[in-house]
Order: sequence, then structure tokens, then C-alpha cells
Amino acid sequence: MPPRPLLEFAASRVRTLQPSPTLAVTERVRALRRSGVEVIDLASGDPDFPTPVHIRQAATAAIEAGDTHYVTAGGLPELRAAIAAKLASDNGVQVDPDGEVLVTAGGKAALFEAMQALVEPGTEVLILEPSWVSFAPMVQLSGGTPVPVRLSADDGFRLTAERLAAAISPRTRILLVNSPNNPTGRVFDEAEWKVVREAAVAWDLLIFSDEIYEKILFDGRAHHSPASFPELAGRTLTFNGFSKAYAMTGWRLGYVAGPRALLSQIAKVHGHSATCVPGFTQRGAVAALNGPQTPIAEMVAAWDRRRRIAVPLLEQIPGVRCPLPEGAFYLFADVRGAGASSLELANRIVEQAHVAVMPGTAFGEAGEGFLRIALTTPDPQLREALERIRRCLQG
Repeated sequence: MPPRPLLEFAASRVRTLQPSPTLAVTERVRALRRSGVEVIDLASGDPDFPTPVHIRQAATAAIEAGDTHYVTAGGLPELRAAIAAKLASDNGVQVDPDGEVLVTAGGKAALFEAMQALVEPGTEVLILEPSWVSFAPMVQLSGGTPVPVRLSADDGFRLTAERLAAAISPRTRILLVNSPNNPTGRVFDEAEWKVVREAAVAWDLLIFSDEIYEKILFDGRAHHSPASFPELAGRTLTFNGFSKAYAMTGWRLGYVAGPRALLSQIAKVHGHSATCVPGFTQRGAVAALNGPQTPIAEMVAAWDRRRRIAVPLLEQIPGVRCPLPEGAFYLFADVRGAGASSLELANRIVEQAHVAVMPGTAFGEAGEGFLRIALTTPDPQLREALERIRRCLQG
């Protein structure tokens, strides 16, 4: 009997899964750079600022003190207490640090472990598109069915009761929300939160709330955690981390907080996969939450400045329109008038202009006709990148 092709040994749910488009663009940037091409990366969601010094010092001191062994699986008690205190003071969310907070290896890991614990074949998860590239694959890897709720650019990608109701079925169990949103930069308003509250109660849904960009807000906008609404407190999991607000992407530190009955199940997946998060990185996270918060304000001020630099430059390009983002550090530029698909334009820009951007289709069908542009590069490079894009699209 001839040997079977090795790919047949791979699980079908993985074989049919598309690789992360964000990582694919990152690899293309690295390949071009290795060949000597100077590429400006506006695709990556990695802040261009160093982790604040007091956070680095706390982690370094922990390493020097020998904190390099296994620690409590759910997270250091000090960190879980700091997270609970932060949720209470910043978000109006009350959780018990002993059993209702779980520290994970990044916010992505928190979401993945929750999907593994709470999603099974037949489970439908509503995902508001445009959406972060990993939401739907996480559902698929858990055996569930991601159901897109396609929002429209024509009304600013706002969530309406009609769009949500059209996607709900008797198999719907979870609604995944992300505000401030990656990639659109939208921040939910009161009317949208009302839609979420009413749908969750009427259809008995769990809410998965990805709040990783909560600190990055502009023009006086406010962040709301759904778990702070009384009718949602007992049915919401709050996902967050340290990557964006504290420039700690490489530290891989996140958490999930919510009802004990749900956290106890997620903790099983965590224990059998990650075991625990390194203690010395958790010491840095304690310093991040309990230490000075001024570095966040300084980074947000820079992203605010950059969005105001970038939007007028983009809108000088024929066929391009770009609203100011309300939160997060991305522009979602409307290129529907540029005469090509978002993927064609993104490929042209990286190959000809040597600037990496993300095609809108990476974020679902609702993202077609858009390019995501990250503001995570210094001002001079940002200006140069936008000038290259202008020459490329006008040429």
C-alpha cells in the first residue's frame, strides 16, 4: 500500500483554514527587506514605542530574583488582584480575582481558550464585519460556525438591530463585539450598545467583548464595557491585554474576566495547553497596571497626531476617502473609487511603492474596497509612506 500524502494526516478543519493574512503580509515585508528593499510597514498592529521603562525594570528585577519557574496556572494573585481593581475602577465591572480572572499568553490566547471551552459543533458565533482576522478562524478551529454580520460602510459600519436580527438563528450562542474596532476604528455609541443589550437578553446570548484597544480613544469618546451593564454582567466575558496600551506586544500577556462558571471551564483548557504565563512577565504587568499611566497618554497623543497628518494626505489621492478613526490606531481608507480590488491595490502598493498595508478583504467581505493603514510608524516615515502610496495610485 503506497503511503498517503502527508497532508492527509492534517485535520480537515486545519487544512481548510486560511493562514493569518496579517502574518502573511509581515512575512512578505521581511522577505523584501532581506533582499535589500526598504519597506515601510503600515500593516502591523505593533506600536513603535518601547515598553515603558518601569515595566521593563519590574520584569528584569523578577528575572534577577530567580522568578523563572512555574507559577500559579491562573495567574499571579497580585496580577489578578490588579486586573480586578482595574476593571472596577476603569470599567465599572466587578469580578472576584480568585476565580473570575484568568491570565493568558496574550489576548489572542484568552479568546482562543474561551472558544475551545465554550464552542462546539453546531454553535454559531456572530462576528461583526469588518472584523479582526483571527475571530472567524478561532470559531472554526473550535468546531463552531462563524456567522458574519456584515456592516455597511455607507452608514459608517454601525450596528443596527435589523442587521443583527437577520443573522440570529436558534443555534446562535455568542455575539463577539470589538470596540474600539480593528480595523475600522469605530467606537460603539449608545444606540449600538442598546442593540447589543436587547439582543443578548432576547436571544439568551453570551457576549465576548474584545477590549484590547479600550485606552486608544480620540475626540473625547468614551469606552463602555458590556459587562458594566446590569443585564449583561452575568453573560459577558471581557478580553483584554497589555499589548496595545502598554506597547507590550512581544510580552504575550492577556486575560479574560467573567462569571466563575465560565472561567472554570476556560481554565481547564488553559491548564492543559499553556500551563501558566511566565512569572517575570506577569511582574511587568503588575507594574503596568499599578504604575504611572502617563505613557499611555503620550502614545495616544502621537496616534492622534498621526491620524490628523495622514487623513488629509490620503484624501488628496483621487478615488480615496478616509474618515478619522474614533479609536484604535488604524485608518480604514475607502479605495472603492480607485478602480481595483483591495487585494490588488495592497499588492501593487507593497511591490511598487514598497509600503505594506492590509487589504480590507482580510477582515471579511464587508471590508472589500478598503485598506487598513496602521499608524504605528514615526511621523517622517508615515509621511514618506503616504507619498509613496500617492505616487503609486496616481501613476
